[in-house]
Amino acid sequence: MIETTNVKAFGTEAAEAPLNELGISRRKPTAHDVEIDILFCGVCHSDLHTAKNEWHGTQYPCVPGHEIVGKIISVGDHVSKFKVGDTVGVGCIVDSCRECQYCQDGLEQFCEPGMTGTYNSPDKYLDTPTFGGYSESVVVDENYVLRIPENLDLAATAPLLCAGITTYSPLRHWNVGPGQKVGIVGIGGLGHMGIKIAKAMGAEVVAFTTSEAKFAEAKRLGADEVVMSKDKDQMAAYTGKLHFILDAVSAEHDINAFLSLLRVDGSLALVGAPEQPLPVAAFSLIMGRKSFSGSMIGGIAETQEMLDFCGEHHITADIEMIDIQEINQAYERMLKGDVKYRFVIDMASLKK
Repeated sequence: MIETTNVKAFGTEAAEAPLNELGISRRKPTAHDVEIDILFCGVCHSDLHTAKNEWHGTQYPCVPGHEIVGKIISVGDHVSKFKVGDTVGVGCIVDSCRECQYCQDGLEQFCEPGMTGTYNSPDKYLDTPTFGGYSESVVVDENYVLRIPENLDLAATAPLLCAGITTYSPLRHWNVGPGQKVGIVGIGGLGHMGIKIAKAMGAEVVAFTTSEAKFAEAKRLGADEVVMSKDKDQMAAYTGKLHFILDAVSAEHDINAFLSLLRVDGSLALVGAPEQPLPVAAFSLIMGRKSFSGSMIGGIAETQEMLDFCGEHHITADIEMIDIQEINQAYERMLKGDVKYRFVIDMASLKK
């Protein structure tokens, strides 16, 4: 029998309904669980998609939030990795089968039976969906909890748990580093992290944007060069010049225009999620033995590696802090691209 406790949260009970205060049940810590008092929670575009059932399959009530930073307030009897008072993080994964080859290889995001997402996944303990970080507290198995470097601002660290690992993982997988010219397409919640991380890895970073207003921003974030992607002449100057491209655009765009910028054996990894398919011309790949791929978050070990890397290089997200009561307005602004570059909720506002 799993004991539960009631906690305050913010979520929605229907796709067309606004988010508002809800009461939810959390399990009390079992042997390997830690209970976390949530201090900050980042706001990801996935939160909005899920709350509005835009990807279909949302279970209601829905409590979003998978960029969680907080302090441990209690631990199960057999917890060995953490103690009360530790500052920790929880990202997009709170469990997985632990037995398939992908889990064994530290790729829990590709768990064959399916990872347990921080929200909107079947809860292994309770007859409910999992509930995310727009809440007072969360209980998570210690094996899916991350340590937060002591030198990083906690609020600005929260988005690293999704935006940070989503960009770090492909940059790491394709061995981005010194001597490489790397393109980052799109300067938003994901792209601004991609610029910072690729630069810290030692690459020469070229940022691509459709907005002249973002030229100075891209340079401030660390880009060596900035290109107006709507300008054919500017784009042509980079034909065959890039070793790797990280594409963080979630809107329809001409992927072939960017594939043409890759060197022989170059790779383009998509981390944005456009609603419509992106047509790819065969010769965009054949001429140059190029690769077009995708990437999704990262496993637990790699996420910890990312956090340690960001601690070493003093990397955090650029954020705008909000109270939980402002979340519906934040969603509206996010749809308009009116945020630089990530909203973070001060969860103390939920306890008022």
